[in-house]
Amino acid sequence: MEAPMQTSVANQAPARAPLPPRVRIGYSLGSLVTGAFGTVPGLLLLPYLTDTLGVPAAAAGLLVLLPKAWDVVANPTVGRISDRTQTRWGARRPYLLFAGLTLAVLFALMFAAPFGRSGAVVYVAATFLLTATAFAFFQVPYGSMPAEMTSTSSERTRLMTWRVVMLATAILVSGAIAPLVVDLGGGGIPGHRAMGVFVAAIMVVGTLCAFYGTANAPLGEVTAAEPSLRAQLRVAAANRPFRVLVACFVVQAAGVACMLAGVQYFADHVLHQHDATTMLFITVVSPALVVTPFWRRVGDKLGKLRGYVLASATLTAATLALVSAPFVPRFVVYVLVAIMGFGYAGQQLFGLAMLPDCIAADEARTGKRQGGVFTGVWTAGETLGLALGPGIFGTVLQLFHYVPSSTGVAAAQSALAERGVLLGFTLVPAIIVGLALVFLRGYTAVPEPVPASAPA
Repeated sequence: MEAPMQTSVANQAPARAPLPPRVRIGYSLGSLVTGAFGTVPGLLLLPYLTDTLGVPAAAAGLLVLLPKAWDVVANPTVGRISDRTQTRWGARRPYLLFAGLTLAVLFALMFAAPFGRSGAVVYVAATFLLTATAFAFFQVPYGSMPAEMTSTSSERTRLMTWRVVMLATAILVSGAIAPLVVDLGGGGIPGHRAMGVFVAAIMVVGTLCAFYGTANAPLGEVTAAEPSLRAQLRVAAANRPFRVLVACFVVQAAGVACMLAGVQYFADHVLHQHDATTMLFITVVSPALVVTPFWRRVGDKLGKLRGYVLASATLTAATLALVSAPFVPRFVVYVLVAIMGFGYAGQQLFGLAMLPDCIAADEARTGKRQGGVFTGVWTAGETLGLALGPGIFGTVLQLFHYVPSSTGVAAAQSALAERGVLLGFTLVPAIIVGLALVFLRGYTAVPEPVPASAPA
């Protein structure tokens, strides 16, 4: 027999009051943590395994997949735990502090390689598993907070705009600079150790800013928490808009992660310019710092659903066009990458902005605020997608006979392997991101909930 649902109460949120700028900025700075962890392992862990530790591509992809696949179970469990938490800091904020700091330490250890190349596979797998678990305890409460800070759809979109801009900044800083730190640190194992400490410092800054920046934020009321994973899945499955939205976003996360895993390989074996990784990152991420407000206006005019489709179609078309990279001038490659960044910014904004709407609609329907349940399921699925991406790319490399290296420098590859790198970076993720839009055919627009105090 299942235990009765537990309840906990945080600070009551005002129904429709705009959030103070300090809260928006403080909350958005938590993206330094999520952006760094979502970017750097996907960018550098696979080439670290194949070109520094000498792990075969398929095995390396599996090693990246399995620890994150654990979060499919861990994330909903964390959501349930945070729904049942009650402290003087609120229901979610304690996790931001303790999980964020733990995550930073574990991330640095993941690239430390204390035993050199001997036992590297077991060590990386174990530390990555622990790191992914710590990230779950940060990400799920962090993602649950917007639906509890405000009941206004437009205010949630504004909050997500700040978050996506900061997320783009975090991706730009961590993704563009981390490869430079590896090179400046001497490459190989020493360079990756230096990079691990650098990214851990970014995570510490993001953790402290998010925790203290939301100190006086309205955190709403956590009225119920489901007692089991099975009960959580039933709650999520009963919310049709959420169900189809999460399916689309998860599949697209796999496509984006597949592309992310291939950046270093694309620079080495298609552009034949090792240091192009940093410029590729700057080109794909920096548009988000400018165009995210544009996408928000598109959402205000056309609706979030149409904006999501338009942004995803833009990302798909540009990624598919990048198949021409070996045959076009270099500036054309960077133009296409910039267009990819333009579409990616909108895809992220609308997906994240539609999630709190689904949570709020469920509250209006059931009378229960269970943001942790939905965010736990969402982040579990997104984490699985992000884990599948490197696994897919590693499988493509193996099929095209990619040769690993244990020298810290990528080995020379055959024309067949270089073709595999190109297709794994362009055609495969384009197909995945584009086909995921089929799920949105079942999405119904979520009306903004009316506060209980409003007249009928």
